[in-house]
Amino acid sequence: MTETLPDRLSTDPKSPHYDADLLARGIGIRFKGVEKTNVEEYCVSEGWVRLAAGNAKDRFGNPMTVKLKGPVEPYLRDVAEE
Repeated sequence: MTETLPDRLSTDPKSPHYDADLLARGIGIRFKGVEKTNVEEYCVSEGWVRLAAGNAKDRFGNPMTVKLKGPVEPYLRDVAEE
């Protein structure tokens, strides 16, 4: 089954690009050909990801992020591995 993933997706519930059902299924991100596990948000068409910057938090308790540009490849993880 081939399913197209959204162009932009965020893990922040306050974001308009948040999709709980899709995130529960498991999304993997390859950025510049390397698997990333700390992605907070991505946009394929604009070619960027927001990565959590360590354990640092902003004044609202949200993770501090760094925006990096490059090729982004989202994919559905195989849930059967668990």
